[in-house]
Amino acid sequence: MSPAEEERSLPLPERWPRASKFALSACAAAVAELVTFPLDLTKTRLQIQGEAAVRRDGAAGGPAVPYRGMLRTAAGIAQEEGVRKLWQGATPAVYRHIVYTGVRMVTYEHLRDSVLGRAEGESFPLWKAVVGGMSAGAIGQFFASPTDLVKVQMQMEGKRKLEGKPLRFRGVHHAFLKILSEGGVRGLWAGWVPNVQRAALVNMGDLTTYDSVKHFLLLNTTLVDNSVTHSVSSACSGLVAAVLGTPADVVKTRIMNQPRDKQGRGLLYKSSMDCLIQTVQGEGFMSLYKGFTPTWMRMAPWSLVFWLTYEQIRRMCGVSSF
Repeated sequence: MSPAEEERSLPLPERWPRASKFALSACAAAVAELVTFPLDLTKTRLQIQGEAAVRRDGAAGGPAVPYRGMLRTAAGIAQEEGVRKLWQGATPAVYRHIVYTGVRMVTYEHLRDSVLGRAEGESFPLWKAVVGGMSAGAIGQFFASPTDLVKVQMQMEGKRKLEGKPLRFRGVHHAFLKILSEGGVRGLWAGWVPNVQRAALVNMGDLTTYDSVKHFLLLNTTLVDNSVTHSVSSACSGLVAAVLGTPADVVKTRIMNQPRDKQGRGLLYKSSMDCLIQTVQGEGFMSLYKGFTPTWMRMAPWSLVFWLTYEQIRRMCGVSSF
């Protein structure tokens, strides 16, 4: 049998390992996103409430919504807008994770195994895991930033309707086209800098912590590669990711949601640094952790659902372990 014939006889996951990991990651991420999306919507609404720039400039029109906390915000959305609105913006969120999670997983494995040189079954220095995780997150988020922009803006549509403002979009594809027509291709990447910063920090907490904790448990305890190990690793990664990523997430959400002029320039913030300064000066340092509770409560189960789904599908399809 020739080498070409031998290669064609191999199972698909062995012939196309990176493509298989991309597809596997995208499927697992879509499941995790749909299960935990109401917490993401609640987080976004909390991060927008009480913006100092809005109170000063009156750009949003009407009084600022009082900070109500996670449970009251979620209950308010369900009562005032309907339970289905808890999943408003879920479609672009799934699109985002197909791109973002697929790219970051494949990139992290490539960096870890081919660039940073981790050998199978050996411990991996933490600094290398951090470099790989942050780089993979930044690259994945840059490509997925347009879908994140649409998701954030669609998540605020229900609030605009309650305030008597006209809705901006008829659906996901209309949102993409409208943003593109108003701001050009660059407009689709509005807020990409804090978005990439957030993704790098979140991945330093998520991928790096999950990978490090999982391999530490396998190498230094009696635990084996099963759901218990995955659950412990997921809980740790969700907490670290929420602590590191929430401030950048607040800045990213506000920049993406701000009104823009005909040239696509923001009317409230000049840059991510300007948004950070205005937020801290106007609302205090802890305002950078608005939405932390739903962020944490979402990241932990999201990570758990993602990794359990990922590992389950991986075994069914015969894909190599992460």
